Amino acid sequence: MQKHYPVPAGYLERETEVKKSRFIARVAPVGSRDEVKAWLASAHQDHPDARHICWAYQIGQPGAAAEAGMNDDGEPSGTAGKPILGVIQHKDMGDVLVMVIRYFGGVKLGAGGLVRAYAGAAESVLSDVGRVVQKPLETVSVTLDFSDEQPLRHWCEGHDAVITRVDYGTEVTVFLELAEEMRGELKAFCDARGLKVESPHRA
Repeated sequence: MQKHYPVPAGYLERETEVKKSRFIARVAPVGSRDEVKAWLASAHQDHPDARHICWAYQIGQPGAAAEAGMNDDGEPSGTAGKPILGVIQHKDMGDVLVMVIRYFGGVKLGAGGLVRAYAGAAESVLSDVGRVVQKPLETVSVTLDFSDEQPLRHWCEGHDAVITRVDYGTEVTVFLELAEEMRGELKAFCDARGLKVESPHRA
């Protein structure tokens, strides 16, 4: 079973300087590769003159990430993306993207200097960003009569459950996502009204 794990509470930016090179570190919560691409496009739009925009991310539970990636963006191999990812993993955080935007200051840092600079930039922003616990969501379907749809919608609003789809036929089938610990309360609500709850089979 997927465990709860910390994720960034939101977007944050921090800037450091090493031998006249500017390192602008950004952290953002991400849940998919498409979100990673959107944040990177935004960084390139904001800093079109930057020499490098290096990054790393991991999605899913720390230590067992479903997906991870990194990019040195023209820096010597292993001197940017890898140290950024190393800091992310050390922070034990999931669903996180860290981008480090570098403006070259004219002084070469060498491989060891680059590793320290990129890791330091990632550390500066990850140390300051807030953390929230990502609670695994469960998808369930509820089969009901038309008259029960509004009471169910009202229950969802009060319990942070999100309705993702409603199918109308001879009966109404409502698909919703909710935190795992709310499953018991939903079942109690449905049992009291004679509604059928089940977990849909995933393809």
